[in-house]
Amino acid sequence: MKQTAEIINKYLHLPLEVMEEFIERSFGDAEGMTVEERMSAYPDKEYPNQEDRLSLEKRVMDGLLKINHKYKTGKVLLVAHGAVIHSILSSISDEDINIGKTPLLNACISNIQFHDEKWKIRDFNQVAHLMKEKR
Repeated sequence: MKQTAEIINKYLHLPLEVMEEFIERSFGDAEGMTVEERMSAYPDKEYPNQEDRLSLEKRVMDGLLKINHKYKTGKVLLVAHGAVIHSILSSISDEDINIGKTPLLNACISNIQFHDEKWKIRDFNQVAHLMKEKR
């Protein structure tokens, strides 16, 4: 994700900060396997030593709290992988948006804000920035 943030930042020229709270979910013994290898070894999708969803959610929400304290009045661009994004959206939406029911599109943008002491989702799964302009 750091490479993606660096590519985006070629146009924005903002300070970059890597936060451990937003690293991708650990898939334990299945880490680094291809989809085929994973499905062959673990057809039930139960990966030994995988980070559990509650731990992931706590970690990423702790990260959002840190961001909120540090940048109270500013905008922040957070670049992350799907499990982290799903965890944030699921937590904020009280499970209305979740990995089993709401697939995220690659390179989509989600906008959240902290207002009245609560996180709110403005929009998610936005991909208009990927569309070519018609001339």
